[in-house]
Amino acid sequence: MKKYVVTLTKEERKELESLTYKGKHQSQKVLNALILLGCDEGDFQGKRSLNAEISRVLNVSTRKINRAKKRFVEEGLLVALGGRKGSRVYTKMVDGDFEAHLVALSCSEPPKGFARWSLRLLADRVVELEYIDSISHETVRSVLKKTRSSRGGVKAG
Repeated sequence: MKKYVVTLTKEERKELESLTYKGKHQSQKVLNALILLGCDEGDFQGKRSLNAEISRVLNVSTRKINRAKKRFVEEGLLVALGGRKGSRVYTKMVDGDFEAHLVALSCSEPPKGFARWSLRLLADRVVELEYIDSISHETVRSVLKKTRSSRGGVKAG
């Protein structure tokens, strides 16, 4: 296993210490700051703690400690404290034109034999009318909820 050596500058130590002592911060951020402070092997650290000691005191796994050290060494202090931002890019299937068609359809008369539109009926009908290639009833629900246009006439299920 690779060994990652954490060496903090005086400014970084000061920032981490103030993060752990003052203000309101996310618990994982404070935990990561405490881990980095404990693992510091720089000139401004009195005594470095072992991973086992840090694990026992903070009640975290040694894997978490190693991940925090690795992120600090490879990606810097900000990433080590807050984690990475998601890198996935999602393409939006539903646009305003489709939403307008869906709302208009949900406000129209339901099919013969049904008292009202269900989410599954709406999903099937918009695919049948070729407004969209495929869609789940949950996506239909979220679109109608977002537009607040269900009029109480659409039944879930």
